[in-house]
Amino acid sequence: MFTGIIEEVGTVERLTLTGQTAVLQVKCQRIFTDLKAGDSIAVNGVCLTAVSVSSHGFAADTSAETLRKTNLGRLRPGETVNLERPLRLGARIGGHLVSGHVDGVGRLLGIVPEGDSYRFQFELPAQLDRYVVLEGSIAVDGISLTVARLQPGSFEVAVIPFTLRETNLGRRKPGDQVNLEVDMLGRYVEKLLAHSRPKTEPEGVSKELLSNYGFLGEEG
Repeated sequence: MFTGIIEEVGTVERLTLTGQTAVLQVKCQRIFTDLKAGDSIAVNGVCLTAVSVSSHGFAADTSAETLRKTNLGRLRPGETVNLERPLRLGARIGGHLVSGHVDGVGRLLGIVPEGDSYRFQFELPAQLDRYVVLEGSIAVDGISLTVARLQPGSFEVAVIPFTLRETNLGRRKPGDQVNLEVDMLGRYVEKLLAHSRPKTEPEGVSKELLSNYGFLGEEG
């Protein structure tokens, strides 16, 4: 489990394809000091396992599914990646709970200056739309951000200068693909509601459904 607070920005040394999988080697300066082989680490919001650790970074295996469902398969030497170690028991949660299991990939649509900050607009895949709410949390390449604006097919976040400096967002440009993970609370709520709904009840929102849950009064 992670928090979406990036600890360091690493640099991709190489991505070596081995059949349908790959080995990702990342150069970093601080995060490896207490990292050992077998430990989990989030790379651009993707939970990976370090298979080796050296004096200047680490290597991690990436599965075929990870390469297909995230932006890791598109990484090139010299690109920067966000790094975070797992949440320690008893530690404060500075962002929000992030599992490290990416839900989808979206494109950066635009960047607009807003005073000292910037407003980033990202594409929102249709299958994730129902989990994203205004002023709710979302992880973008592993960064915990707050949804400032929501519209069909996209969402916007306000990014402060500190976040631009301490993550790879400052190096992003329109068209870049980013990993998205919705707030897991949304999925739990959806499952809870699905189990509490009568089996014979139709899917979706209907007049009967609203009436059953007390949202409609008696008709005169």
